[in-house]
Amino acid sequence: MLNRLNSCLLLFLSLASTASAAELRIGIIGLDTSHVVAFTQLLNDPKQKDHVAGGKVVAAFKGGSPDIESSASRVEGYTKQLQEQFGVKIVDSIPELCKQVDAVLLESVDGRPHLEQARPVFEAGKPIFIDKPVAGSLRDAIAIYRLAKEKNVPVFSASSYRFYDSLLEVKKVNVGQIRSCISYGPSHLEPHHPDFFWYGVHPTEALFTIMGQGCESVVRSTTRDTDVVTGTWTGGRLGTLIGLQTGPTPHKVIVFGDKGVAEQKGSGNYTPLVREIVKFFQTGVAPVPTGETIELFAFMEAADESKRQGGKPVKIADVLRQNGGPF
Repeated sequence: MLNRLNSCLLLFLSLASTASAAELRIGIIGLDTSHVVAFTQLLNDPKQKDHVAGGKVVAAFKGGSPDIESSASRVEGYTKQLQEQFGVKIVDSIPELCKQVDAVLLESVDGRPHLEQARPVFEAGKPIFIDKPVAGSLRDAIAIYRLAKEKNVPVFSASSYRFYDSLLEVKKVNVGQIRSCISYGPSHLEPHHPDFFWYGVHPTEALFTIMGQGCESVVRSTTRDTDVVTGTWTGGRLGTLIGLQTGPTPHKVIVFGDKGVAEQKGSGNYTPLVREIVKFFQTGVAPVPTGETIELFAFMEAADESKRQGGKPVKIADVLRQNGGPF
């Protein structure tokens, strides 16, 4: 009887140790976006209705960009909240952060420093999720993925829109062969980034969630308040992005197939994205193909180039070649 109890105790301790080891120590780079609080709450607070198990934010590096007001003005507030509410340790450098964690969330709201902030993470061999935009330029985005490949470090980037339950429900509808898709949503501008990189990346990501890879050319029409970008995909499929710069900025995807039409109903939250991030950290397998992420950023860069050329069509292949690609 005693031997049996000892065996059960040893089994329990073994399982407990395994469960503890399975909880990843997560670090954050960049405390200048509301995402850091929202993600940490989902991960660190088991009382949360949508709690995501498997990882805990334990350390962070402040970061911040002095020339972007919405970054510089928020760093200290979010830092204090992470320290006081969740007990997150603040460190002085990214290499120091990497020593204390198993995986990294690169959350800096400014895409421009992402390449340099990601370098020490790749050197440390830590899997990394890079929040939108993956970089401040297409050239840097390509460089990030190329460096990750060279260092053999798992990386992925995505907008939360991609994993909204409402969008995934649209994907399930059998509309037959997709002929075209319209995605509209917010596209507020930020002068240090290409037009769509700052906020238009959200409806662009939703468009690519439906259309996938294969965009060949892009043409853009623009006014003071609205942008319309039409991409031509292989097989003559059309994907249209409507970027709303001012006023109400709802978002929706409408899919047109040869058998029917599907329309997104409702919005979503961060929970599905955070689940995907934890799964990615655990497996090292990105839920979004590298080629698709690079192509959607090439789509946005091509839209800017079309605007510069007065609305002329721009080939995705040309934009990729001009910016250090194809990958």
